[in-house]
This record gives sequence, C-alpha cells and structure tokens, in this order.
Amino acid sequence: MSEQSEQTGVLDTVKLAVAVALLIAGVMGFYWFQDESTLIRVLGLLAVVGVAIGIAMTTAKGSQLAGFMGNARTEVRKMVWPTRVETTQTTLIVIAVVILVGIMLWLLDMFLGWGISRFIG
Repeated sequence: MSEQSEQTGVLDTVKLAVAVALLIAGVMGFYWFQDESTLIRVLGLLAVVGVAIGIAMTTAKGSQLAGFMGNARTEVRKMVWPTRVETTQTTLIVIAVVILVGIMLWLLDMFLGWGISRFIG
C-alpha cells in the first residue's frame, strides 16, 4: 500500500515539474518570438498555460484544488447578495462620509497651520 502511495507521490511530483517546466518554456517562448504578432504569442502562451494547468490538475493536489473550488462556488451561490438599491445607498453613504472626513481634516489642517503661523510669528 505504501509502495503505491510513494509511486503516486513521485508521479505527482513529476507531473508538477512538467507543468512548471511548461510554464517557464511558455514565458521564454513568448519573449523568444518577439518578432511575431502579439496575438499569436499571447494565444500560444495561453495554450501552454492551459496544458500546464491540465497536467497539474491530474495530480492529487490538483484534484483537491478542484474540489475546493467547487465547494467555494457552492458557498458563493448560498450567499445573499445586497439588492441594487442597498448597494447604491451604501455607496452614497460611504462617499458622503469620505467627503465629510476630508472636510474635517482640511479644517483641522487649516486651523493648525493658522495656529502655528501665529505662534511662530
């Protein structure tokens, strides 16, 4: 049983190393072919990143990550999001408070500047 898990662990390590090597090669290729069209270079880089992610997702850690992402998506769906009216009202309150605090700080700065200039002479 432990021999099987060791073999799987080694295979996962090799897969992750291949994925990282692909990412490095993709970035290097992006800059190596700088005379080519940017669109072609970006599409090539995205293809390499997609293949690297695909390889990484076949590992044990990759499947754990996929499960975690699925659970996170389920939790996001369970959330109760504020309505548009609530969002607008909250945004306006935040803007008003920021303006009010800005005015208070400006007045404080003005009075402190006035006081220090009177004190210094």
